[in-house]
Amino acid sequence: MPIALSLTIDRLPSPIGMLLLICDEEGVLRGLHFDGDEARMRQQLSRQYGEGGYSLTSGSAPTAITKALEAYLAGDITAVDDIPVRADGTDFQRRVWAALRRIPAGTTTTYGQIAAQIGQPTAVRAVGLANGSNPIGIVVPCHRVVGANGTLTGYAGGLERKRWLLDHEQYRATTGVI
Repeated sequence: MPIALSLTIDRLPSPIGMLLLICDEEGVLRGLHFDGDEARMRQQLSRQYGEGGYSLTSGSAPTAITKALEAYLAGDITAVDDIPVRADGTDFQRRVWAALRRIPAGTTTTYGQIAAQIGQPTAVRAVGLANGSNPIGIVVPCHRVVGANGTLTGYAGGLERKRWLLDHEQYRATTGVI
């Protein structure tokens, strides 16, 4: 029987609710969810690592991760860019998630633009599904993806959080105020 992946969960207060940080033994961020979304978080963990393929215990996230997130929330919108992440998914999902990390803070893109960027321009709906299954919110910025007409589309943390994140980044990007 394979050894279960040992993960820790930490909680970080934020202006948009308590953040749940899932890290592995190497200090790599494996998940970022919102308080109240534990069922979805556990479902994603089981999908990624299999039932019994992971253990989850309370612990502290690495200081570098919490400090970067605190700096981001305080206005340094690029502070999360270098947080190490690892998410198990299909090759397609990982390509979409990598493309998400390349969206500059303070900007948005569309599902169609991501599909074109990864070389699969007709895979718009598949990009939407991969975006929606992103297990590392904020750091892998799925909130920066909007509908083709610029409207806000679904966000696992809720549209009010998505709007807050976009407004937070847009304000900082246009004013330079931290």
